Amino acid sequence: MAKLVTTLLIALTAAATVSFGAILGETVMLYPNIFLDPPQSLVRAREFLVAGSPSDFFPPLGLAIIVLGAVAVLTTWRRPGIRWYVAGAAAAYLCCELVFSAVWFWPRNEIMFVDPVGTHSAQFLRTTAEEFVAGHWARLAGGAATAALLFTALVRWLRTSRPRPALHPRTDRIR
Repeated sequence: MAKLVTTLLIALTAAATVSFGAILGETVMLYPNIFLDPPQSLVRAREFLVAGSPSDFFPPLGLAIIVLGAVAVLTTWRRPGIRWYVAGAAAAYLCCELVFSAVWFWPRNEIMFVDPVGTHSAQFLRTTAEEFVAGHWARLAGGAATAALLFTALVRWLRTSRPRPALHPRTDRIR
């Protein structure tokens, strides 16, 4: 069971860290261009994000994190030293990524990137873009919290789950 939990926590921590890094990358590389001057920058973003976009990357990664997170919560629940770190990470991810995305980001993505160009006024698109960017900081903080909590859980798990060295019977020294 210890090897399973170790493998699970490593995979989950890696996935959450990749997710946070990707969101941070979006923040510094894509968003300054996408939200530079709506609605013109939104049109350019539609033209640029044709072959691949965040919507191709984040949903499968998010599903993997949710599944691994649920299994991690179940397998670590009896370990009080890490239980709340894993449960807290799962709660942060579910709230800041899944629920907040569904409620806040998906409707705004629909307005900015799915609805036909010209459907909404320039002022409405500017307001929608500002709302999207404002909400993005909560998502970024949630991703950071998730990755940090999981890293802490992994380190605490590794410190407490490894076997202690055996003492030599005659000298009481570690072999």
